[in-house]
Amino acid sequence: MAALLLLAALAGPAWAGPATDQLRAYTDRVVRILEDPALNQAQRRTEIHAVALEAFDVAEAARRALGPHWPKRSAAERDEFTGLFQGLLERGYLARIGEYGGERVQYVAERVDGDYATVRAQIVTSKGTQVPVEARVVRRGERWLMYDVLIENVSLVASYRSQFDRVIRTSSYEDLVRRLKDRGQP
Repeated sequence: MAALLLLAALAGPAWAGPATDQLRAYTDRVVRILEDPALNQAQRRTEIHAVALEAFDVAEAARRALGPHWPKRSAAERDEFTGLFQGLLERGYLARIGEYGGERVQYVAERVDGDYATVRAQIVTSKGTQVPVEARVVRRGERWLMYDVLIENVSLVASYRSQFDRVIRTSSYEDLVRRLKDRGQP
């Protein structure tokens, strides 16, 4: 989800590769939604949410964000955590849809290692500032799905993993779940 919204800009120079091609296709869809004058903010959120669910492997991101605490959780706890993590991502990034200002993405490189790939790009702002972005993707069948994004070398998943680990070590997993549930309430 985060990666999709952060990469929501017009594609720059072509870069060949299946992972990059799929990210570009998702990005192009989001840009069309953002630039569609017939849609209001609520409609944009709904449509972008649908694209994000196609493009983002929330379960993989949640597993990585919980890190060493994931194997200790039951299947039911993992499902609950994945849903809470998805809600956290949605609240954090879908709320920022209105901030889109016509940024462009220039795809720079792609590195594939088995079922994992890294797509490097630069977001170019309207003022010409270049922000390095790296999308980490995993192959699921014939599709490449995002599970992490790094902006200026800061990983979304690693940031959450650090926060979650701190709460679990100083309190408990149950406290982390309670905090995530509390954040989800209007």
